[in-house]
Amino acid sequence: MAKKKQKPSTTIKKIEKDEKLSLGDLLNQDVLSKLKDTQKQLKAEELRKQEEELQRQREERRQKEKNKTFEELLNESELKWSDYK
Repeated sequence: MAKKKQKPSTTIKKIEKDEKLSLGDLLNQDVLSKLKDTQKQLKAEELRKQEEELQRQREERRQKEKNKTFEELLNESELKWSDYK
């Protein structure tokens, strides 16, 4: 004999019927507030990492510019000696 399959609970049926309910309505307020706090922390961490990466790139460019030789600086210059003859 085959076993009987369980029917979905009535709360799931109600949720399917009422499509206006959101995930926030279904979750406990404590859980929802913890998720929102975690989301804020992750966004703040991402912004901090981006700022650190930008600062690292600036410092790297500054060090590279600082260590250029005279020849490199001269080659980058757009000045022409013939303009000042």
